[in-house]
Amino acid sequence: MPELKIERAHTLGLAGARAVAQRWREQAEQEWGMVCEHGTGEAASVDGCAVEPQDQMRFARSGVSGQLTVTASRFDLQLKLGFLLGAYSERIAQKINANLDELLGPAQA
Repeated sequence: MPELKIERAHTLGLAGARAVAQRWREQAEQEWGMVCEHGTGEAASVDGCAVEPQDQMRFARSGVSGQLTVTASRFDLQLKLGFLLGAYSERIAQKINANLDELLGPAQA
């Protein structure tokens, strides 16, 4: 299965990022027919090191599944495409990037 990984840094903070993720979810459900499940994360500690809180949104529809991880400083989108949609992976990536540009602003170097 082809996979797409799209990562974006942002300066919205967690509350702002959650609001953007909610808009993305609404769009994914309405325009793309995705079924989304959202989980809100809390700050944690792993091996004594603080880990920033992160939310995870899982989504799926026929031929597509994935996860959006949202933190106070990053959006990480992982998408698995089925065989038929795999042929359109570049086009799908362009559409997702354009969508994120609209929601977050252009990608920063």
